[in-house]
Amino acid sequence: MPVSIAVLPGDGIGPEITAPTLEILARLGDFAFAEHPFGGASIDAHGTALTDETLAACREADAVLLAAVGGPKWDTTDPDAPRPEQGLLGLRKALGLYANLRPVRAVEALLDASPRRREVVEGTDMLVVRELTGGIYFGEKKRDKDSASDLCVYTEGEVERIVRSAARIAQGRRKKLCSVDKANVLETSRLWREVAARVVAKEFPDLQLTNMLVDACAMHLIRRPADFDVIVTENMFGDILTDEASMLAGSMGMLPSASLGDGKRGLYEPIHGSAPDIAGKGVANPYATILSVAMMLRHSLGLEAEARAVEAAVNDAIVAGILPADVAAPGAKPATTGEAGAAVRLALRAAR
Repeated sequence: MPVSIAVLPGDGIGPEITAPTLEILARLGDFAFAEHPFGGASIDAHGTALTDETLAACREADAVLLAAVGGPKWDTTDPDAPRPEQGLLGLRKALGLYANLRPVRAVEALLDASPRRREVVEGTDMLVVRELTGGIYFGEKKRDKDSASDLCVYTEGEVERIVRSAARIAQGRRKKLCSVDKANVLETSRLWREVAARVVAKEFPDLQLTNMLVDACAMHLIRRPADFDVIVTENMFGDILTDEASMLAGSMGMLPSASLGDGKRGLYEPIHGSAPDIAGKGVANPYATILSVAMMLRHSLGLEAEARAVEAAVNDAIVAGILPADVAAPGAKPATTGEAGAAVRLALRAAR
């Protein structure tokens, strides 16, 4: 019986980066792909970013692959108007996906694509574990004539499970866990710091736990990124810090992510947006989406050898100089979306 993958191409460049990714995935096993409208495309078709039918399909699938959502067409300050991002938040919540894994690794062939100096970025290999279903994004929201508020709430249980997830990962890496908060100002962060210390001391005494304020972390990501191993933090902080950290790898177009819960099913997506300014031009970078598939193979499907093969194939394509516009050297002719996908397929075929 084939492995079922719910595919959500979404908006903007989403369909363009989805197509080569599915071609690569199809070469690695028996997969059944079913595409569903999501985000702005779903708003246009059905008036909501996440339909009951799409949610049901995602619940029944072995894994979910999402490309990108959003765009100026659906931007609005009307609190009653549907927004593409509501579909993403709703899907994560409905599937119980509370741990967002975002690896950031400096690739030798792309060191000069980073705005930071080569010697600063070299050796960077970190994983940010972002809490995904709590905090200010999901808190009660109020708006009246001249004010607005967003409630940030975390429970001990929510903090315990995300710290535990990050600590397990850190045990398999360099055993360094950095918990990021704003404990000098926020009560939720003081709870976060207390719970993190308790969980690590009791369950993971072999780990080196450090606490860092989010503004200090933002600075040190730029000053000394190679010092970080695993970072665990709350929803909004993780969202912002990983966008910043993407520049260490050269571009957001290089960074994949996995959103996981207690079971094997996960949601896999690049961390970048829908880039409507380049949609339809065939120049979008598909590498982050392809690398997200590698995370899917590893975390949801238990296919470690295949995951490593995809990661190696992407690296081979980069080393061969097949670089889309966001990471291409100044003056060099950038690779198209199709050329980048074809280079990964060729590297996979050569390896097999």
